[in-house]
Amino acid sequence: MQRMLLAAALVTAALTYAEDFALRGVTVHPISAPEIPNAVLVVTGDRIAAFGPKQTIPKGHRIIEAKGLHVYPGMIDSASVLGLSEIGSVRETQDIEELGDFNPQLRTMIAFNPGSEHIPVSRASGITASLVVPSGGFIGGQAAMMHLDGWTWEEMTVAPSAAMQMRLPSQETTVTGRAFGAGRRTFAEVRRRYEEQMQQVRLFFEQARAYQARKANPALGFKPDLRLEAMMPVLAGKTPLMIVAPKERAIRDAMAFAEREKVRIVLAGVREVDPFLEELARKKIPVVLPDLYQVPLEEDASIDDPLDVPAKLAKAGVAFAFGSYNIERPRNLPFQAANAVGHGLPHETAMRALTLGAAEIWGVADRIGSLEAGKLADLILTDGDPLEPRTQIRQMWILGKPVSLENRHTRLYEQYKKRL
Repeated sequence: MQRMLLAAALVTAALTYAEDFALRGVTVHPISAPEIPNAVLVVTGDRIAAFGPKQTIPKGHRIIEAKGLHVYPGMIDSASVLGLSEIGSVRETQDIEELGDFNPQLRTMIAFNPGSEHIPVSRASGITASLVVPSGGFIGGQAAMMHLDGWTWEEMTVAPSAAMQMRLPSQETTVTGRAFGAGRRTFAEVRRRYEEQMQQVRLFFEQARAYQARKANPALGFKPDLRLEAMMPVLAGKTPLMIVAPKERAIRDAMAFAEREKVRIVLAGVREVDPFLEELARKKIPVVLPDLYQVPLEEDASIDDPLDVPAKLAKAGVAFAFGSYNIERPRNLPFQAANAVGHGLPHETAMRALTLGAAEIWGVADRIGSLEAGKLADLILTDGDPLEPRTQIRQMWILGKPVSLENRHTRLYEQYKKRL
């Protein structure tokens, strides 16, 4: 009966906008502090007001009985193309990249499609926010942290420029895309091409620094330039460069580049971490893990290699987060973290990497990522551990507003269930 009453209350809530409410009898998992059993969590407007075992419920707040259930902060996907891509084989539904090698002025949030079918599917696994990352050229544009509910991209934007996406030239000798499959260039060819492209990248950064100097001293002849203007937060150290660097050589190049240009970086898709663990920790360079459901890079490596990486990073003290990198797999994100737990990653560290740890990397920890008074009310109410596949997410709130968990998968389930 209690569960039925809760379900009825949540259905009613899903039909309304943000309101003042309180979850009573719930186990609170703040992430930033130990869990609190049999507590009351109070939400006022779009913010968490307070919580505790003896928390008073203010007058006018609707009470939701949630005894035996758990409340966590919503999870964060730290690398996706949600809202930028809909059907991979249909070019007209792709808005991930633009022409040209240097496009720092492009803002991902403007291209974000709030009506994408992939967003409700991601929410169903407990994800309330995602870093939406562009691609293309050497600098693809500004990655935005987006809430996964809202009518427009304006109201869904958490941080318009959480990172600047970058791809450094590669020194890999394997070449894909030739007629009849893969081929190989000679080392001399690869090295020459690499140096030419690196020179282009260095020249662009020199132009940006010259623009920075002219802007500080208009007497030098300052003229506004949208591309170079977008690089100012990067040069000032306010916005990190998000550089995809899966293998050892790419990681080494990325760290050397950051040292030379005196910029902050976040390494994405990292897989060969062993030679760099101490250096990453010392330099405080965060990592966004790749899709962990991949085969190892080397044929003779252990099949467990990809799932061992999170535990290695945690043991070394390297900050890291999880990313899906596509539109189909955000729903698997908590289960990738769970598999990493099975390979030595502490459970608390896995949950932190999906929530507060990700928020800290992207500079939004003052608003999301943990349950704290004054933070945005991005919550998931569950009947167990959200890393367990059998756990059901009973309700989700984003900015204090109840969000429907219905999605294309649940609609198809109901549709075909009626055939039986």
